Amino acid sequence: MNGNISILITGDFCPHKRIEKEFLKGNYESIYNGFQKVANGCDLVITNLECPLTLSNNPIKKTGPNLKAHPKTIEGITFAGFNIFALANNHIMDYGEQGLYDTINICQKNNIHYVGVGKNIDEASDPLYLTIKNKKIAIVNFCENEWSIAGKNKAGANPLNPIKNYYQIKAAKEKSDFVLVIVHGGHEQYEFPSPRMVDTYRFFADAGADIIVGHHTHVALGYEIYNNVPIFYSLGNFIFDWEDREKSWYEGYFVKLNINKNSAVNFSLIPYNQCKTAPEIEFIENNDKDIFLNKINEYSEVISNSNLLEKNWQ
Repeated sequence: MNGNISILITGDFCPHKRIEKEFLKGNYESIYNGFQKVANGCDLVITNLECPLTLSNNPIKKTGPNLKAHPKTIEGITFAGFNIFALANNHIMDYGEQGLYDTINICQKNNIHYVGVGKNIDEASDPLYLTIKNKKIAIVNFCENEWSIAGKNKAGANPLNPIKNYYQIKAAKEKSDFVLVIVHGGHEQYEFPSPRMVDTYRFFADAGADIIVGHHTHVALGYEIYNNVPIFYSLGNFIFDWEDREKSWYEGYFVKLNINKNSAVNFSLIPYNQCKTAPEIEFIENNDKDIFLNKINEYSEVISNSNLLEKNWQ
């Protein structure tokens, strides 16, 4: 028996606008264009759900849009094979505690694991532990401090706090064989992580993370291997329908991970366009795929050179 564990991780998923309409019609196949074949057979299929699934009409006061999707879109999401939602992000509380609890209830009813949120800060900061093929996997999820952060007596998301996150990761490492850290942070529409983010993510690797994956920037960033730990600074949008955005909004990549019995990791990047013209995913193939991956490699070379990264940041 193959003891390897396969994990597929996608970027930001917000099933609203045209996607919501197609999901409610049951037009799942046309949206995914074969994505479920990539997901099929993977032990874990993870996405960052970028909005609550709720019928609430009571948005919180904030800057930026209040995002939500109809609860029935869960049928379209699960059609693709997703079984874990990372929920620590800056939109999960856009419709308050009601929106969050509606989303949690939908996850529980549909056998979807979730991580990064809770009825208070203690619950929100709990890692998700799963045992797969006799290996214990821990997933730690947190987000930058915007409008969604949990408190002592307040529901919400696990905050990005490097000191506290260090101890969360360290504790998860002591209780598991493999730690996946998912971070919702960075600078929107900027193609590089800031030097601060690079330092912070490497710090998480030093704390015991075996893989680190970033979300939130809405553009695909580069990656690096730091002390044998793959760090993907942002995967871009998975499905996030929004008109009149820069080209980078519509591009992204999945990461497919293969973990062997010794916890060594191999990975591949699978690029695609999303919602560029039609409400669908379209895999990038042939020469266009080479162009996209070369761009990601160029971004990655900048990340590996602190002087170049600082110059771009300035």
